[in-house]
Amino acid sequence: MTTIARTVVAPRRQVPAFDFILVAATVMVSFVGVIMVYTATRGSLVAQGEDPKTFLKKQALFVFLGIITMVVVAVFDYRRLEPVAMVLYGLIVVALLGVYVVGSSAQGAARWFSVGPLQLQPSEFAVLAEILAVASYCDQRTEEGLAWRDVFRLLVLAGIPIVLVMGQPDLGTAMIMVIVLLVLLAVAGLPIRILVMLLVATVGVALLAVVTGLLHHYQVARLTTFLNPNNPSNNPYVQSAIYNLKEAKAAIGSGGWFGAGIGHGAQTNLGYVPEQQTDFIFTAVGEQLGFIGATAVLSLLGAIAWRILHSASASRDVFGRLICTGLFAFVSFSVFQNAGMTMGIMPITGIPLPFVSYGGTAVLCFFTAVGLALSVGARRRVR
Repeated sequence: MTTIARTVVAPRRQVPAFDFILVAATVMVSFVGVIMVYTATRGSLVAQGEDPKTFLKKQALFVFLGIITMVVVAVFDYRRLEPVAMVLYGLIVVALLGVYVVGSSAQGAARWFSVGPLQLQPSEFAVLAEILAVASYCDQRTEEGLAWRDVFRLLVLAGIPIVLVMGQPDLGTAMIMVIVLLVLLAVAGLPIRILVMLLVATVGVALLAVVTGLLHHYQVARLTTFLNPNNPSNNPYVQSAIYNLKEAKAAIGSGGWFGAGIGHGAQTNLGYVPEQQTDFIFTAVGEQLGFIGATAVLSLLGAIAWRILHSASASRDVFGRLICTGLFAFVSFSVFQNAGMTMGIMPITGIPLPFVSYGGTAVLCFFTAVGLALSVGARRRVR
């Protein structure tokens, strides 16, 4: 009698396949950001007798830490975040409250904690906390569907950090959080009639805030200047906003098709554009790289948003799909708002250009967002 030996082959463990396009686009646009921050700050630092590479070194460090954060988050299974989503949300709310007590402030705004040479701004991560909390709640209500009581709870859930961010004041981030919430509710299956009512209510609240003076004078001036850039008002806030807009347009327009070249932009070198390394960094891109270069940078940012949306469509569960949808809204609106305000098609707000604007917290936040999208996309086939 012949005995046939059988070899038992263990099933091969699937390794998550990360989105190379998303990683490459993120690293490339971050590298451009480091160069743009350097050119936007070099002139003023030299005039002050300081090291012209100060901001270059800091931004490069932020990007390095951001890449590490992205890799760690991507390797981590995003599904393990669902049980602790509300805990993370609570920690962010506590941090937002703590800013008012022990945080640092400048020019009437209290937004960050000072940790040695670093400044941590919890409002940036409040957007991510909102996405995780709303996605976790909606995932638990998938079978029953969202009802009015769920809408009320979600409005309170998102409204607490939004109000705290508005009070800092940080109108730009609050606007993003509102838009992200509406997008998440739409994707979660909120009935159209309720969604339309929320949209109308949002517009009504915004108009009421302007009319009743709930917004600061400089915020109203920034929001309305793009509608009337030739406003003859003597209001110093209006004149300041008009000046910022005119200099931003002049810098972008002077770049032409191919730009003045890296380090050769007159507007950038002479520091004509206020806060160019942060809010108005796109003007440095437009002046030095021209229309072709600015289009390339926007294309890279568009590729990032596209791949995040692809991860949403490929997700195996509601939680992952909602996370990536919220991240897509976060990144895409930030790009549209920041680039649009420098060209006069959007109101001026303090929203950074993802991966390009100077700022440690913003850089880490956007790299974390990409890491989450990579985690969701990599596990679409892994059980």
